[in-house]
This record gives sequence, C-alpha cells and structure tokens, in this order.
Amino acid sequence: MAARVLAIAVASGKASFVLLDGAQLLDWGIATKAVKSGSEFVGFVQDLINDLKPDVVVTEKLNKQCRKGRTARSLIQSVAELASHNPVLDVSVERPRLFKTKYDEANYLVGKYPELMGYAPKRKRRLFDYEPRGMVLFEAVALAEAVINGPPEELAAAMG
Repeated sequence: MAARVLAIAVASGKASFVLLDGAQLLDWGIATKAVKSGSEFVGFVQDLINDLKPDVVVTEKLNKQCRKGRTARSLIQSVAELASHNPVLDVSVERPRLFKTKYDEANYLVGKYPELMGYAPKRKRRLFDYEPRGMVLFEAVALAEAVINGPPEELAAAMG
C-alpha cells in the first residue's frame, strides 16, 4: 500500500499543500490568509492533518541550501514541530532542483498531474514581476515526490 504524503510548501505570503497517495494526486490547495500568523498557519495545517489523514508530512529542510526568508523558515519550522506531535512521519527534505527553472519544473509536473494545469504560469516571469501565485503549489508537489520517489533512507531516517 502506498503512503499518503502531505507536503507543505511556504513562500512569501502564501503556502500550499498537496496530498499524494503513491502517484495519485488526491487533494491540493493554496492558502494566503493562513500564513498571516504562525498560530493561524499551525491551525490550518493541523486541520489538514485531521481531515486528510496522511501517513507522512513533508516540509523543506532548513539548511544552507534553503532559499527561504526568515518568516517562511519560521512557518516551516512550526509545521515540522506540529507534525512531530501527530501520529505521522515527519520528514524534511531538501528542495529538489532537478530543472533549469521553476517554470520547467511546473510544466513537467502539469504533464504528470493535469489537474494542476490551471495553476501553471502562462509565461516565464520577468525580473520585475511577482512570482505567479501557483508556483508554490508545484514546490509542494516536488517535495512530496522527493519522498515518494526518493531514496528509502529518507523515510527510514524519519522512522528513527
């Protein structure tokens, strides 16, 4: 039986989640109101855990390679702590960077999960444009896939 993997990604002013059961995308979403405060975000993620009943909760590993700002790092840390207090495996993985750009990654993932087509950017961002809202969703998918397709050592380490 495949593990139900809930991945949480945080970006500036927004967060996303995806629930994968093996290679099947079951649920996804983007939140902006929930990231206004740490306590709201933790409550939002706890509701996701309660409602979606994942086996694994994935967050980005907060190491030198992590490109997140202070607020995003704080929210990611809060989610990792929350997951550790729930009956789920709490896994932190490095953000996979398998593509030249985030846009290439998004296009690849839309090919695998056509349900996400509406979140794909219409064009690459120009230097002065804001990042498209949906990009954080593809980050969550990439984190989930890193656990599902990644080395079993990641899950073994999470199990202790």
